[in-house]
Amino acid sequence: MIRLEGQVAIVTGGARGIGAGICELFCKAGATVALWDVLDSGAETAARIAQSGASIFYQKVDITSKSEVEAAVAQLIEKHQKIDILINNAGVIRDRSFLKMEQSDWDTVMNVNLNALFITCKAVVPHMKAAGYGRIVSASSINGFQGAFGQTNYAATKAGIAGFTRALCKELGRYGVTVNAVAPGFIKSEMTDSMPKAVIEQQIAQIPVGRIGTVEDMGYAYLFLASKEAGYISGITLHANGGAMPM
Repeated sequence: MIRLEGQVAIVTGGARGIGAGICELFCKAGATVALWDVLDSGAETAARIAQSGASIFYQKVDITSKSEVEAAVAQLIEKHQKIDILINNAGVIRDRSFLKMEQSDWDTVMNVNLNALFITCKAVVPHMKAAGYGRIVSASSINGFQGAFGQTNYAATKAGIAGFTRALCKELGRYGVTVNAVAPGFIKSEMTDSMPKAVIEQQIAQIPVGRIGTVEDMGYAYLFLASKEAGYISGITLHANGGAMPM
């Protein structure tokens, strides 16, 4: 297994779902993890993972707030003197068909999914540059490439993340910092669990590996890109979707 001993990682949106899975896997790999979330349940997630002896702690951070992000980063630097890994996992959906979509639906998704990427990277990158090392991995989505009904806002942000990744990697590579993204496909979650069985089966039928993806599947994709072993990989979006390639 890839090891992350001695490394400090931030995982945004770590309270539940894929984010919680990333936190748990990174801790198993030996990293010290700062779990960022606006949800108070992030404290419970961190406490649960810490029961195994993991080094993890919760910071309540609104990633759309420049001041909150900068304060959290300052606390990390004061305590650990570095940040090796930034996982931009946090995201929201506000699905509506375009003609029914409100400006607030658009703005909320843009702010959390895309604008916050600028805020978090702006606060963390100077420390990675100074250290001559860093790994940034952000959450895109299969729907950022193939689109989805009712997701013009979400798809736009996830496509934007892929473009942001390709551009930023060109600026940071000389400093030992890689920038990548992961685009999950159909993943088991609270949302998919609520879908009708027929819809789930229809989705799985389109996946060549013949099953829905898991949080652990995604965690390993992030773990690889966040590792020292992935040092010659930068600017890519890793499509983790069981072969259900986007159009």
